[in-house]
Amino acid sequence: MYERILVPVDDSETSAAALLEVVKVACSQQSKVKIVHVIDLAQFAWSANEFLDVPQLQEALRRSGQRVLDQQSETLKAAGVDVEAELLEAWGGNLARAIVDDATKWQAELIVMGTHGYGGLTHMLLGSVAEGVMHVTPVPVLLVRAKAE
Repeated sequence: MYERILVPVDDSETSAAALLEVVKVACSQQSKVKIVHVIDLAQFAWSANEFLDVPQLQEALRRSGQRVLDQQSETLKAAGVDVEAELLEAWGGNLARAIVDDATKWQAELIVMGTHGYGGLTHMLLGSVAEGVMHVTPVPVLLVRAKAE
């Protein structure tokens, strides 16, 4: 039985598929669910600061991330899931480490996350946060793929 489930979310189809699985598990086991959304504040820092308002862009990332968390929280609450949400900030693209660190701190017993399941060149170019999480976490991970179109 999983009492504490951590779910990284965004506004993708794969994230929505992961949430559907979480509802099944959490409702059947009365689990507490924590959803997290990770933003990388360094993604604009490399750009020419004289042309961009970096703090303004970073604040826009925070607002967008909070919107995602609010929407996903409402979805889970409507399904009867006990949920909390947190916006995590990373610096320099290590989103997987931010997720694993939060899962450890929160004492998650399971991480559920969506994955595109890309292979080959696409995977090499885009990487995979899910794969990064799997490489460094001591917590079991359930990966959920969205249905192919």
